[in-house]
Amino acid sequence: MTTPRDLLIITMDVASSSPVGQGDLSLALAGAELIDLGEAQALTLDDDRIVPGPQGTLEDRLLGEAAAALTREAPYETVEDWLWRRGRGLSSAYLDVLGAEGETTRPRHQWIPFRSDATTLTDSPARRRAADRWASGEPVLAFLAAAVGVHEEPAEEAATLVDDSVVTVLAAVNDAVRELEAVRQRRSIENAAFDNIWRGQ
Repeated sequence: MTTPRDLLIITMDVASSSPVGQGDLSLALAGAELIDLGEAQALTLDDDRIVPGPQGTLEDRLLGEAAAALTREAPYETVEDWLWRRGRGLSSAYLDVLGAEGETTRPRHQWIPFRSDATTLTDSPARRRAADRWASGEPVLAFLAAAVGVHEEPAEEAATLVDDSVVTVLAAVNDAVRELEAVRQRRSIENAAFDNIWRGQ
């Protein structure tokens, strides 16, 4: 399993006071891909620039697609730019893969055959592995989950357990999620103002 898959499973499995936004999750998944690709030596970070490594074969299909999508010409892409480019619709892509592999199911009502409830996780080895990683307090998964609002951010000392390149990615994910929320709030205010104009207020 990979960090993006584990993160998706955890966001579906852990109770939260509010649902995780798909945009927020997509940004975090793109960050998780960078972290896994770094561990696989498929890339390194030069400050905040993503320097691709040798092209190899990765077992996970989506992670392989991420590696193939890296910009391979200087001055290379920044982590922030990668999150926004790669993150577009990424949560749906990962959810589709989990569904195709039988990791999720959509329960149907017998008396309303065309209606299906929200996608749920099956009891699978992948789900158990993600749960074990979550229960262990593994810092990368914990920080990514905190970025999308699944739980509170880990204590500061947890950041000392990961290397500088991972910290760079985690910080970029947090910044991108905050920027997305600011855009949402701005649109909400603009829409409210527009509605008030039509109401003559």
